[in-house]
Amino acid sequence: MTTGPTVRRRRLGTELRKLREASGYKLEEVALQLGVAPSTLSRIETGKAPTKSAYLSQMLEAYGVDDPAQRQILVDMAREGHRKGWWAAYDDVLPSGFDIYVGLEAETTAVRGYEISVVHGLLQTPDYARGVLREMFPRHPLDQIERMVDLRLERQRRFDEDPPLELWAILDEAAIRRPVGGPTVMRRQLKHLIEMAERPGLTVQVLPFSCGAHAGHGGAFSILEFPSRTDAEVVYVESVAGIIYLEKDRDVRARAEAFDRLRAAALAPGASADLIEQVAQELI
Repeated sequence: MTTGPTVRRRRLGTELRKLREASGYKLEEVALQLGVAPSTLSRIETGKAPTKSAYLSQMLEAYGVDDPAQRQILVDMAREGHRKGWWAAYDDVLPSGFDIYVGLEAETTAVRGYEISVVHGLLQTPDYARGVLREMFPRHPLDQIERMVDLRLERQRRFDEDPPLELWAILDEAAIRRPVGGPTVMRRQLKHLIEMAERPGLTVQVLPFSCGAHAGHGGAFSILEFPSRTDAEVVYVESVAGIIYLEKDRDVRARAEAFDRLRAAALAPGASADLIEQVAQELI
């Protein structure tokens, strides 16, 4: 898989943060030298924004990076970080900050996701996605909703790549029982879940109401894993307060442990498929 701009920005940001810390500079001090807000430099160091060549040159000078080969590697990373991914074509309908997630997802090898109220976006049918998006964005005109549906379907193309994206999705029972779009749309969605769960590298589990309290009460989240060990896992959390990316080791580890506990509490894949089929048959 070719490394895309989002991961390149993350790698560059990580290297710049390490160089800054090794040089004994605080983030605020470097931001002052560059003439930018600390939040701007923070976004560069976390890979959420590309860096200008002028800023990069100033940082490398301040950090004492004299080796031409090392400088060239960092310059190349910065240049590639400015490239636009395929998702840039959907900039007009991408929710604020979601472009980062789509860019990361496009370069992952595996996603572990827990969903509370809806089916995971990578497993949604077009009609189900329309039902969700119309309620989430009631003021959007229909053409924008359709473009958002197209974006969701474009993301799902990862399953057809070689190698395909691996997905382990845990769905709260509420997600399979809530008839989004009406009985017919929901029945098709549930059938789609069963079909997708039969694909290699794709696991679907249902967390039943009967399990009681569980490790996912904090909300839905996804853990993204990358092909290179140098690229640490990222946790994506979406809420009414906005999008949050967790990258600190302790935060990622906490979510990974929560996912393992959810996986243990959920029905086995076969039993999950049986429950999904039962719910589909109950829809009138």
